[in-house]
Amino acid sequence: MVEQVSYTHHVGGSIPPWPTMKLPQQAKKVFQGKIFSVHQWEQKLYDGSTATFEMLKRPGTIQIIPVTDTQVYLSYEEQPTKPRSYTLLGGRMEPDEEPLTTAKRELLEEAGLVSGDWELIKTYEFEGKIEWPMYLYVARNCRKVSEQKLDPGEQIEVKKVSFAAFIKTASSENFWNIFFTNDVLRMRLDKEKLTEFKKKLFK
Repeated sequence: MVEQVSYTHHVGGSIPPWPTMKLPQQAKKVFQGKIFSVHQWEQKLYDGSTATFEMLKRPGTIQIIPVTDTQVYLSYEEQPTKPRSYTLLGGRMEPDEEPLTTAKRELLEEAGLVSGDWELIKTYEFEGKIEWPMYLYVARNCRKVSEQKLDPGEQIEVKKVSFAAFIKTASSENFWNIFFTNDVLRMRLDKEKLTEFKKKLFK
């Protein structure tokens, strides 16, 4: 059995994204860490021999683009192992938690915001030997209902910016989300796709 691959869901894209590996059914967990687990399996090679293959697996993560009628909320944050940078709001899924449940929880904790209009606009898969789903949501018509309730290991300043500033920031070296940055840079080469993206955020 060869290594299994899957494809990310790419909204509006005509070129299939790069294939990503998924854990085969016969893989067995050999180690469980705080976040990552290590899985191994015996893989048949092209010459008939076998070798032990290995992959990591981790809980999925959520990224959120919260918007009002004209503006976007961004996170300007610092963590003990990550310097201060701009990124999207979001976080890690808890065991048995649905992606949308995580998204609503993280938006409330990190920004004190709620929304009644959510849409999953893309699902990413890490391009390597890690099974790691990443879900990108837009949360429309956000409103402030509480103060932040941050984890001890994060400092987050929520900034509200225009769509143009959002796109510029997401294209910069100081933006911490290379998957989304790649999408933004591609959209900036195609004004029609960038216009469609803006309409999706603010519809």
